[in-house]
Amino acid sequence: MYTVGELLRQWRHRRRLSQLDLAIAADVSARHVSLVETGKSNPSADMILRLADPLDVPLRERNRLLLTAGFAPRYAERPLDGDALPAAWDAVARVLRAHEPYPALVIDRRWNIVMTNRAIDPFLADVAPDLLRPPINMVRLGLDPRGLAPHIVNLVEVRSLLRTRIMRQLATAPDPELTALYEELLAPDSEPASHPIESEIAIPMIFRFGGREVRLFSTTTTFGTPMDITLDEISIESYYPTDAESAAYFTESDAEAR
Repeated sequence: MYTVGELLRQWRHRRRLSQLDLAIAADVSARHVSLVETGKSNPSADMILRLADPLDVPLRERNRLLLTAGFAPRYAERPLDGDALPAAWDAVARVLRAHEPYPALVIDRRWNIVMTNRAIDPFLADVAPDLLRPPINMVRLGLDPRGLAPHIVNLVEVRSLLRTRIMRQLATAPDPELTALYEELLAPDSEPASHPIESEIAIPMIFRFGGREVRLFSTTTTFGTPMDITLDEISIESYYPTDAESAAYFTESDAEAR
């Protein structure tokens, strides 16, 4: 069992900050940071949060710091639905709808799909039913041979991109379940080396459906300064066509769906 000081020291090391760096950022003395980390000073709840802020500690882990020190948690974790977080639900739903006819979805910290827009539906037509049972995991959906993997032309590049993103995520906020997912699907193996795709603004995902290639790049949107754990841990993945042919695919699919 770690003390709150030991946990704070772990976060400081993870962020590669010295005690002086943290002290300056939190506007406290370096001596006080040292006393807290060694357990010679018992920090107040406000001091814990004051130190956690420049360390960019996720809200879930800030609650853990508070509980370890004997304080009540400060941050709620409510489901993202119309009753629990109505303003957030409405905002996210509006973003997803506005992005149509192009695909967009919401994922949580473990890459489980929380919400999607209608443009996602055609991608799921040939997916094995067990992969679509909640919680639907985006990484497993993309890399499983019974999922989208057979349709992804540049699967090696996509797997490499996912590996890099999740490695960065784990370095920022370790999570046992996400680590297990990484080791199951993304741990380096003997797959062939990927080759950079020239003249792209970002590495695209290239799909092939019915003999047509669809090229997409993605952007990620998160809530600014959330005070709820759920909002802190979700992101919106929006996909854009990289060329006119890919854009036409979605325009046509949307027209058929209507």
